[in-house]
Amino acid sequence: MLRAVFWVAGGALAWTHVGYPLAAAALARRRPRPVRKEDVTPDVTVVVAAHDEEDVIGGRVENLLELDYPRERLEVLIASDGSTDGTEALVEGIAAQEPRVRLLSGERRGKVQSQDAAVAEIGSEIVAFSDANTRWAPEALRALVRSFADPDVAYVCGQVRLEQADGNSREGVYWRYELWLRESESKLAGVTAGNGAIYAVRRADYSESDPRMGHDLGFPYVLAQRGRRSVYEPDALAFEKASRDSEDEFGRRVRMHAQGWLHLLSGRMLRPADPLFVAQLVSHRVLRYLSGLLHVGLLGSSLALAGRGGVYRTALAAQLAWLGLAAAGRLRLPLPGAAIAYYYLLVTAATVAGLARCLRGGVPVVWGKAAGTR
Repeated sequence: MLRAVFWVAGGALAWTHVGYPLAAAALARRRPRPVRKEDVTPDVTVVVAAHDEEDVIGGRVENLLELDYPRERLEVLIASDGSTDGTEALVEGIAAQEPRVRLLSGERRGKVQSQDAAVAEIGSEIVAFSDANTRWAPEALRALVRSFADPDVAYVCGQVRLEQADGNSREGVYWRYELWLRESESKLAGVTAGNGAIYAVRRADYSESDPRMGHDLGFPYVLAQRGRRSVYEPDALAFEKASRDSEDEFGRRVRMHAQGWLHLLSGRMLRPADPLFVAQLVSHRVLRYLSGLLHVGLLGSSLALAGRGGVYRTALAAQLAWLGLAAAGRLRLPLPGAAIAYYYLLVTAATVAGLARCLRGGVPVVWGKAAGTR
């Protein structure tokens, strides 16, 4: 039994972090599924759900109005999620001068329900979504919608580039890896998750969901179960500040993983879909959520089997060395790889903390902003 735990845990970790990304990249080169792209300009409403964002909302609206997109085909809708500061007054002031801007005021109900309420108010062919603290490149929207020339495409997410804040977070390293993998998945059966900074969906394909579950993970698998495709467009650029420190990122990851566990434990994630997409989903998402538990199993079995020598002792030594490097990163010691090892330890621990939060108290509908991202 211990040997089985050792080999299953070690194999699963190696597959999700190394084997699967390399296999997806190789398969995407050999058998890509092309997306029909054209310079189309459908009617688009960009929805921004905002709660107490007076410090950034003016700049966010201005950025969207300056996009390189036909004026008559672009609308900006700010869905105020129970804002109590000057957010609504600022948006109303802009809307009084700019007919393309609208405010939808509502009680505090969380991001997803605010988005649902906003979508119910619009008739555009395409609904795009963004965060209040995001900035889009001028050509981002044109790039985002061109994949909708393909009738099989229902969802498109863009590329987020994280602007490093003062601090020691290594979130940007993770995102470069994640986006490389996302590009391979997009060329296969479709992306397994998006991001909140820049994405769009056909209005006809939009559906309301459990308000505790975000769009980032939910939309791709729900659409795949309907035979629809979700793709990644790297030329649709958005920019956000990274979390200031790895510890700040930990709290955000716990919340995200609690959401992910809710998707998984609900049974909705693994309903029938394209077999390749399901394989991608299990390899990329399910095993990632399990990674904390897999590490615990690998370390525990290595400790129990180390007396037998060979690969078990080597594996234990490697894990202890990695934990030591992570400890050096926690102490801010200038050792090569220490900060990355510490970041990986935190985000892996967040998978277990997220599961505990999901089981213990559930997933909240509303939450606060991540420190340092405004």
